Amino acid sequence: MAAAPAQGAPVNHWAVLGLDPGADAVSLKRAFRQQARRWHPDLNGNDPHAEEQFKAVNEAYAVLSDPQRRQQWEQAIDPADAAAVGLDPFATGFPDFDDYLDTLFGRPRRRPRSDVDGRGAYGDDLESDGDPDLEPDLGHDPEPPRSRGDVTPAPAPPPPVSLTADLESVVELTPEQALHGERVELDLPDGSCVEVWTPALAGDGWRLRLAGVAPGGGDHFLQLRVRTPEGLRIDGLRVLYRLEIPPADGALGCMVVVPTLDGPVQLRVPPGSSSGRLLRLRGRGLARGEERGDQLVEIRLVVPQDLTEAEQALYRRLQELATQWEGG
Repeated sequence: MAAAPAQGAPVNHWAVLGLDPGADAVSLKRAFRQQARRWHPDLNGNDPHAEEQFKAVNEAYAVLSDPQRRQQWEQAIDPADAAAVGLDPFATGFPDFDDYLDTLFGRPRRRPRSDVDGRGAYGDDLESDGDPDLEPDLGHDPEPPRSRGDVTPAPAPPPPVSLTADLESVVELTPEQALHGERVELDLPDGSCVEVWTPALAGDGWRLRLAGVAPGGGDHFLQLRVRTPEGLRIDGLRVLYRLEIPPADGALGCMVVVPTLDGPVQLRVPPGSSSGRLLRLRGRGLARGEERGDQLVEIRLVVPQDLTEAEQALYRRLQELATQWEGG
Protein backbone atom coordinates (compact mmCIF):
# COMPACT_ATOMS: atom_id res chain seq x y z
CA MET A 1 0.00 0.00 0.00
CA ALA A 2 1.42 3.38 -0.98
CA ALA A 3 2.04 5.85 1.83
CA ALA A 4 -0.39 8.73 2.07
CA PRO A 5 1.07 11.98 0.71
CA ALA A 6 1.83 14.88 2.98
CA GLN A 7 -0.72 17.66 3.43
CA GLY A 8 -0.92 19.60 0.15
CA ALA A 9 1.51 17.27 -1.68
CA PRO A 10 0.39 15.89 -5.09
CA VAL A 11 -0.67 12.23 -5.19
CA ASN A 12 1.59 9.86 -7.12
CA HIS A 13 -1.05 7.97 -9.08
CA TRP A 14 1.55 5.62 -10.57
CA ALA A 15 2.63 4.56 -7.07
CA VAL A 16 -0.99 4.04 -5.99
CA LEU A 17 -1.38 1.45 -8.77
CA GLY A 18 2.10 0.01 -8.22
CA LEU A 19 3.30 0.93 -11.71
CA ASP A 20 6.35 2.60 -13.16
CA PRO A 21 5.66 5.97 -14.82
CA GLY A 22 4.65 5.64 -18.48
CA ALA A 23 3.21 2.11 -18.27
CA ASP A 24 1.06 1.14 -21.27
CA ALA A 25 -2.74 0.95 -21.29
CA VAL A 26 -2.90 -2.84 -20.82
CA SER A 27 -0.63 -2.71 -17.75
CA LEU A 28 -2.61 0.24 -16.40
CA LYS A 29 -5.93 -1.58 -16.67
CA ARG A 30 -4.52 -4.81 -15.25
CA ALA A 31 -3.00 -3.00 -12.25
CA PHE A 32 -6.27 -1.16 -11.62
CA ARG A 33 -8.30 -4.38 -11.64
CA GLN A 34 -5.94 -6.04 -9.18
CA GLN A 35 -5.75 -3.06 -6.82
CA ALA A 36 -9.49 -2.38 -6.99
CA ARG A 37 -10.31 -5.96 -6.03
CA ARG A 38 -7.71 -5.90 -3.28
CA TRP A 39 -9.13 -2.76 -1.63
CA HIS A 40 -12.85 -3.04 -2.40
CA PRO A 41 -14.68 -2.37 0.91
CA ASP A 42 -16.90 -5.45 0.47
CA LEU A 43 -13.78 -7.60 0.53
CA ASN A 44 -12.04 -5.74 3.36
CA GLY A 45 -14.69 -5.36 6.02
CA ASN A 46 -12.17 -5.33 8.87
CA ASP A 47 -9.74 -2.89 7.29
CA PRO A 48 -10.54 0.76 8.15
CA HIS A 49 -8.13 1.99 5.44
CA ALA A 50 -9.69 -0.01 2.60
CA GLU A 51 -12.30 2.63 1.72
CA GLU A 52 -9.69 5.40 1.49
CA GLN A 53 -7.31 3.27 -0.55
CA PHE A 54 -10.13 2.12 -2.86
CA LYS A 55 -10.97 5.75 -3.61
CA ALA A 56 -7.28 6.47 -4.32
CA VAL A 57 -7.09 3.53 -6.74
CA ASN A 58 -10.24 4.66 -8.55
CA GLU A 59 -8.96 8.25 -8.80
CA ALA A 60 -5.54 7.10 -10.04
CA TYR A 61 -7.08 5.06 -12.86
CA ALA A 62 -9.50 7.85 -13.79
CA VAL A 63 -6.61 10.32 -14.13
CA LEU A 64 -4.05 8.09 -15.87
CA SER A 65 -6.53 6.61 -18.38
CA ASP A 66 -7.73 10.07 -19.48
CA PRO A 67 -5.04 11.83 -21.59
CA GLN A 68 -6.34 15.32 -20.74
CA ARG A 69 -6.57 14.74 -16.99
CA ARG A 70 -3.24 12.95 -17.03
CA GLN A 71 -1.59 15.94 -18.73
CA GLN A 72 -3.14 18.31 -16.20
CA TRP A 73 -1.92 16.16 -13.33
CA GLU A 74 1.60 15.95 -14.76
CA GLN A 75 1.63 19.73 -15.03
CA ALA A 76 0.67 19.96 -11.34
CA ILE A 77 -2.79 21.32 -12.19
CA ASP A 78 -5.52 19.85 -9.97
CA PRO A 79 -8.05 18.19 -12.32
CA ALA A 80 -10.52 17.14 -9.58
CA ASP A 81 -13.39 19.41 -10.57
CA ALA A 82 -15.90 17.16 -8.84
CA ALA A 83 -14.08 17.39 -5.53
CA ALA A 84 -13.95 21.18 -5.84
CA VAL A 85 -17.76 21.37 -5.67
CA GLY A 86 -18.05 18.78 -2.91
CA LEU A 87 -19.14 15.81 -5.03
CA ASP A 88 -18.21 12.35 -3.76
CA PRO A 89 -18.92 9.44 -6.17
CA PHE A 90 -19.04 7.02 -3.20
CA ALA A 91 -21.16 9.15 -0.86
CA THR A 92 -24.10 6.73 -1.08
CA GLY A 93 -22.03 3.56 -0.65
CA PHE A 94 -19.99 1.28 -2.86
CA PRO A 95 -21.40 -0.77 -5.74
CA ASP A 96 -20.94 -4.48 -6.02
CA PHE A 97 -17.43 -5.12 -7.33
CA ASP A 98 -18.56 -7.03 -10.46
CA ASP A 99 -21.11 -4.33 -11.34
CA TYR A 100 -18.46 -1.69 -10.63
CA LEU A 101 -16.06 -3.23 -13.17
CA ASP A 102 -18.83 -3.89 -15.70
CA THR A 103 -19.94 -0.26 -15.65
CA LEU A 104 -16.40 1.15 -15.69
CA PHE A 105 -15.24 -0.95 -18.64
CA GLY A 106 -18.52 -0.77 -20.57
CA ARG A 107 -19.30 -4.51 -20.33
CA PRO A 108 -22.84 -6.00 -20.05
CA ARG A 109 -23.88 -6.28 -16.43
CA ARG A 110 -24.23 -9.76 -14.97
CA ARG A 111 -26.34 -11.27 -12.21
CA PRO A 112 -24.54 -12.72 -9.18
CA ARG A 113 -23.83 -16.38 -9.72
CA SER A 114 -23.19 -19.17 -7.29
CA ASP A 115 -19.81 -20.74 -6.78
CA VAL A 116 -20.79 -23.81 -8.81
CA ASP A 117 -17.59 -23.85 -10.84
CA GLY A 118 -15.31 -23.55 -7.83
CA ARG A 119 -13.91 -20.15 -8.81
CA GLY A 120 -15.86 -17.89 -6.45
CA ALA A 121 -18.37 -15.15 -7.10
CA TYR A 122 -15.78 -12.76 -8.55
CA GLY A 123 -14.17 -15.10 -11.08
CA ASP A 124 -10.50 -15.66 -11.91
CA ASP A 125 -10.66 -13.30 -14.88
CA LEU A 126 -10.17 -10.45 -12.38
CA GLU A 127 -6.55 -11.55 -12.02
CA SER A 128 -5.95 -12.04 -15.74
CA ASP A 129 -2.82 -10.56 -17.25
CA GLY A 130 -4.53 -9.69 -20.53
CA ASP A 131 -6.74 -6.84 -21.59
CA PRO A 132 -10.26 -7.57 -20.21
CA ASP A 133 -11.85 -5.97 -23.24
CA LEU A 134 -10.08 -8.51 -25.48
CA GLU A 135 -10.61 -11.68 -23.38
CA PRO A 136 -13.56 -14.10 -23.67
CA ASP A 137 -15.79 -14.07 -20.61
CA LEU A 138 -15.33 -17.77 -19.78
CA GLY A 139 -17.90 -19.34 -17.50
CA HIS A 140 -20.61 -16.68 -18.02
CA ASP A 141 -23.76 -17.10 -20.05
CA PRO A 142 -24.98 -14.08 -22.01
CA GLU A 143 -28.04 -12.39 -20.54
CA PRO A 144 -30.88 -10.68 -22.37
CA PRO A 145 -30.93 -6.89 -22.15
CA ARG A 146 -32.84 -5.42 -19.26
CA SER A 147 -35.76 -3.22 -20.05
CA ARG A 148 -35.84 -1.20 -16.82
CA GLY A 149 -33.40 -0.03 -14.25
CA ASP A 150 -30.31 -0.77 -16.34
CA VAL A 151 -27.29 1.49 -16.04
CA THR A 152 -25.91 2.96 -19.24
CA PRO A 153 -22.33 1.63 -19.59
CA ALA A 154 -19.61 4.24 -19.49
CA PRO A 155 -17.55 4.53 -22.70
CA ALA A 156 -14.22 2.79 -22.76
CA PRO A 157 -11.22 4.99 -21.92
CA PRO A 158 -9.64 6.61 -25.00
CA PRO A 159 -6.39 5.10 -26.28
CA PRO A 160 -3.19 6.61 -24.93
CA VAL A 161 -1.78 9.60 -26.79
CA SER A 162 1.15 8.69 -29.03
CA LEU A 163 4.07 10.87 -27.98
CA THR A 164 6.71 12.09 -30.41
CA ALA A 165 10.22 13.19 -29.62
CA ASP A 166 12.65 15.16 -31.76
CA LEU A 167 16.21 13.90 -32.07
CA GLU A 168 19.44 15.73 -32.86
CA SER A 169 22.82 14.63 -34.17
CA VAL A 170 26.10 16.53 -34.61
CA VAL A 171 27.78 16.31 -38.03
CA GLU A 172 31.46 17.29 -38.30
CA LEU A 173 32.50 18.90 -41.62
CA THR A 174 35.79 20.23 -42.93
CA PRO A 175 35.84 23.73 -44.46
CA GLU A 176 35.97 22.21 -47.95
CA GLN A 177 33.03 19.88 -47.26
CA ALA A 178 30.99 22.79 -45.93
CA LEU A 179 31.91 24.88 -48.98
CA HIS A 180 30.76 22.39 -51.63
CA GLY A 181 28.21 20.28 -49.71
CA GLU A 182 28.73 16.77 -48.38
CA ARG A 183 26.85 13.46 -48.47
CA VAL A 184 26.00 12.28 -44.93
CA GLU A 185 24.60 8.87 -43.95
CA LEU A 186 22.56 8.99 -40.74
CA ASP A 187 21.73 5.79 -38.84
CA LEU A 188 18.30 6.08 -37.16
CA PRO A 189 17.35 4.35 -33.88
CA ASP A 190 15.00 1.95 -35.70
CA GLY A 191 17.94 0.59 -37.72
CA SER A 192 17.18 2.41 -40.96
CA CYS A 193 19.63 4.74 -42.71
CA VAL A 194 18.92 8.15 -44.24
CA GLU A 195 21.14 9.81 -46.86
CA VAL A 196 21.38 13.61 -46.67
CA TRP A 197 23.34 16.17 -48.66
CA THR A 198 24.39 19.24 -46.72
CA PRO A 199 23.89 22.52 -48.60
CA ALA A 200 26.82 24.36 -50.15
CA LEU A 201 28.24 27.32 -48.20
CA ALA A 202 27.01 25.80 -44.91
CA GLY A 203 28.21 27.31 -41.66
CA ASP A 204 29.16 26.25 -38.16
CA GLY A 205 26.06 25.96 -35.95
CA TRP A 206 23.59 25.44 -38.80
CA ARG A 207 20.69 23.05 -38.04
CA LEU A 208 19.13 20.94 -40.79
CA ARG A 209 15.65 19.48 -40.22
CA LEU A 210 14.67 16.01 -41.37
CA ALA A 211 10.89 16.01 -40.99
CA GLY A 212 9.07 12.94 -39.67
CA VAL A 213 11.99 10.47 -39.55
CA ALA A 214 12.29 10.24 -35.74
CA PRO A 215 10.32 7.60 -33.77
CA GLY A 216 6.65 8.51 -33.48
CA GLY A 217 6.83 10.89 -36.45
CA GLY A 218 9.11 13.47 -34.83
CA ASP A 219 11.85 15.44 -36.57
CA HIS A 220 15.56 14.69 -36.62
CA PHE A 221 17.88 17.71 -36.60
CA LEU A 222 21.45 17.76 -37.87
CA GLN A 223 23.69 20.33 -36.19
CA LEU A 224 26.66 21.17 -38.39
CA ARG A 225 30.03 21.77 -36.78
CA VAL A 226 32.61 23.36 -39.11
CA ARG A 227 35.76 24.18 -37.13
CA THR A 228 39.49 23.74 -37.46
CA PRO A 229 41.88 22.55 -34.73
CA GLU A 230 43.16 26.15 -34.43
CA GLY A 231 39.69 27.40 -33.46
CA LEU A 232 38.59 28.84 -36.82
CA ARG A 233 34.84 28.68 -37.46
CA ILE A 234 33.39 28.63 -40.97
CA ASP A 235 30.29 30.57 -42.02
CA GLY A 236 29.81 30.39 -45.78
CA LEU A 237 32.88 32.08 -47.29
CA ARG A 238 33.73 33.90 -44.06
CA VAL A 239 36.04 32.65 -41.35
CA LEU A 240 35.43 33.63 -37.73
CA TYR A 241 38.01 33.63 -34.95
CA ARG A 242 37.74 34.70 -31.31
CA LEU A 243 40.90 36.35 -29.96
CA GLU A 244 41.33 36.48 -26.19
CA ILE A 245 43.66 39.17 -24.85
CA PRO A 246 44.22 40.75 -21.40
CA PRO A 247 42.55 44.11 -20.64
CA ALA A 248 45.87 45.98 -20.80
CA ASP A 249 46.43 44.88 -24.42
CA GLY A 250 42.93 46.03 -25.34
CA ALA A 251 43.44 49.38 -23.66
CA LEU A 252 46.93 50.11 -25.01
CA GLY A 253 46.89 48.11 -28.25
CA CYS A 254 49.25 45.30 -29.22
CA MET A 255 50.53 43.04 -32.00
CA VAL A 256 49.28 39.44 -31.95
CA VAL A 257 49.59 36.32 -34.13
CA VAL A 258 46.30 34.76 -35.26
CA PRO A 259 45.70 31.57 -37.27
CA THR A 260 44.15 31.63 -40.75
CA LEU A 261 43.35 28.95 -43.33
CA ASP A 262 46.62 29.86 -45.09
CA GLY A 263 48.74 29.88 -41.93
CA PRO A 264 49.43 32.31 -39.03
CA VAL A 265 49.60 36.06 -39.65
CA GLN A 266 50.31 39.12 -37.51
CA LEU A 267 47.43 41.38 -36.55
CA ARG A 268 47.57 44.81 -34.95
CA VAL A 269 44.97 45.40 -32.21
CA PRO A 270 44.24 49.15 -32.03
CA PRO A 271 44.31 50.93 -28.63
CA GLY A 272 40.96 51.21 -26.87
CA SER A 273 39.66 47.87 -28.18
CA SER A 274 36.78 46.47 -26.07
CA SER A 275 35.23 43.01 -26.06
CA GLY A 276 33.10 42.45 -29.14
CA ARG A 277 35.17 44.60 -31.50
CA LEU A 278 35.63 42.98 -34.92
CA LEU A 279 38.86 43.27 -36.92
CA ARG A 280 38.88 42.27 -40.58
CA LEU A 281 41.56 40.29 -42.43
CA ARG A 282 40.61 40.81 -46.06
CA GLY A 283 40.81 37.84 -48.42
CA ARG A 284 41.59 35.32 -45.66
CA GLY A 285 38.32 33.41 -45.97
CA LEU A 286 37.23 30.60 -48.30
CA ALA A 287 37.30 31.01 -52.07
CA ARG A 288 34.73 29.86 -54.62
CA GLY A 289 35.48 30.87 -58.19
CA GLU A 290 36.35 34.54 -58.17
CA GLU A 291 34.69 35.09 -54.80
CA ARG A 292 36.77 35.07 -51.65
CA GLY A 293 35.57 35.76 -48.15
CA ASP A 294 37.24 37.63 -45.27
CA GLN A 295 38.29 36.54 -41.81
CA LEU A 296 36.72 38.35 -38.88
CA VAL A 297 38.58 38.44 -35.57
CA GLU A 298 36.43 39.13 -32.49
CA ILE A 299 38.23 40.71 -29.54
CA ARG A 300 37.50 39.25 -26.12
CA LEU A 301 39.10 40.84 -23.03
CA VAL A 302 39.88 38.23 -20.39
CA VAL A 303 40.83 39.01 -16.78
CA PRO A 304 43.04 36.38 -15.08
CA GLN A 305 41.35 34.58 -12.18
CA ASP A 306 44.43 34.71 -9.95
CA LEU A 307 45.95 38.21 -9.76
CA THR A 308 49.25 38.95 -8.07
CA GLU A 309 49.41 41.61 -5.35
CA ALA A 310 51.07 44.00 -7.77
CA GLU A 311 48.33 43.46 -10.35
CA GLN A 312 45.62 43.96 -7.73
CA ALA A 313 47.27 47.24 -6.67
CA LEU A 314 47.31 48.44 -10.25
CA TYR A 315 43.64 47.58 -10.79
CA ARG A 316 42.73 49.43 -7.58
CA ARG A 317 44.62 52.44 -8.83
CA LEU A 318 42.72 52.25 -12.12
CA GLN A 319 39.44 52.15 -10.17
CA GLU A 320 40.45 55.26 -8.24
CA LEU A 321 41.38 57.09 -11.42
CA ALA A 322 38.12 56.09 -13.10
CA THR A 323 36.12 57.28 -10.08
CA GLN A 324 37.95 60.62 -10.06
CA TRP A 325 37.39 61.03 -13.80
CA GLU A 326 33.66 60.32 -13.50
CA GLY A 327 33.30 62.69 -10.55
CA GLY A 328 35.36 65.49 -12.07
